[in-house]
Amino acid sequence: MDAVGVSTLEYLLDRFPGKVSLPNLSRLGLGRILDERFAARLGRDARKSYAIRLRQASASADSVIGHREMMGIVDPRTFNLFPQGFGRDYLSALEERIGRKTIFNRMAGGMEAIELNADEHERTGRPIVYASKCDPLIQIAANEKVIPVKEQHAIADAAFELALEMGIPVTRAIARTYLRSPEGEIVRTANRHDAVLPLGGKTLVDVLYAQGVWTSAVGKTSDLVNTQYHEKTKLTDPLFVDPALKLRFVHPKRKDTNPFTTQGVVNALKAARCLYRPRGTFLFANLVDTDSLYGHTRDVEGAVRCVEEIDRVIPLFESLLSKDDLLLLTADHGMQHRADYGYHNNEPLPLIAERIGADAKLGGLRTGKGRSLCEVGWLAAQMFGCGKDYSKACAFRP
Repeated sequence: MDAVGVSTLEYLLDRFPGKVSLPNLSRLGLGRILDERFAARLGRDARKSYAIRLRQASASADSVIGHREMMGIVDPRTFNLFPQGFGRDYLSALEERIGRKTIFNRMAGGMEAIELNADEHERTGRPIVYASKCDPLIQIAANEKVIPVKEQHAIADAAFELALEMGIPVTRAIARTYLRSPEGEIVRTANRHDAVLPLGGKTLVDVLYAQGVWTSAVGKTSDLVNTQYHEKTKLTDPLFVDPALKLRFVHPKRKDTNPFTTQGVVNALKAARCLYRPRGTFLFANLVDTDSLYGHTRDVEGAVRCVEEIDRVIPLFESLLSKDDLLLLTADHGMQHRADYGYHNNEPLPLIAERIGADAKLGGLRTGKGRSLCEVGWLAAQMFGCGKDYSKACAFRP
């Protein structure tokens, strides 16, 4: 649940006066994680699951860093934001490397940067370079009809490679592809590409892959933890969202990606039940709208409604799990709402674990002490008999 840290969720509930419907997260123990003042607004706790607050051990509150820590990599490095944009020496070298001049080079929100500069970009062919307000990364936007997608991806790769060469502390460079609708509206497309920091070590995904466990990534997870998976799923076409599932779009313009991710999870879970996978299936998914759509825009009601939709699909996921399967719900970081923008925040993070058919002791799995997000990977590793391998590869001590 992207950016749904404990402090963030408490902030949202404090500022949203209306009725909140979170029966499934409540049933799974959300009330044990939040401050007791929210008890009256939550539902009944069935006390059959495990629920604690985790601390992040890595230094930076960032999507890449948080997801990697879930999979066993703690990163002590501090990464910077770039409120003044990027240095002239870097941009000059980048322009020479990609064979194009660039424009803008300021800190801005994603759509803001594109909307401010789209006309000039489309007239000159110069890509829009801008710094994120919340992540230590370089973003490069272009219209697919002006700069082909393949070239945009190559530009992002070049930008990231150059940043590493020059010692600029970023975790990613992103190609932000877009098109204009017939009405002239700017629409970001699914052809985005992330050039990502090398992992620097083994992850749970690597451990499981080596042991023959089928590894499946849905949504952004394969971009953030960029290692080898058996299967990657990114749905973007409403045609492939099953109407029978009654998935709902929260955003008034249907800009949500969570329904597509939910459908991808459903597809992967159904495949896991019917395909021959003797070592089992590990599924890693990210529900991102609570960050990208409602966190950075400081949309309290939108964020609450989005969490409610996540809550509403939990029984759908549970219905596709078998006895002794494990469902883990967590977050990669929090979101601090400031006057100008929503910024990623290092705060306590939820971990809710449900083992189907078991009680809060999770059928004998060893739980940790809440010292890091690595405990997410630790619980998952034990499910596949890989706890020792995970601890050794990822230097995790339960």
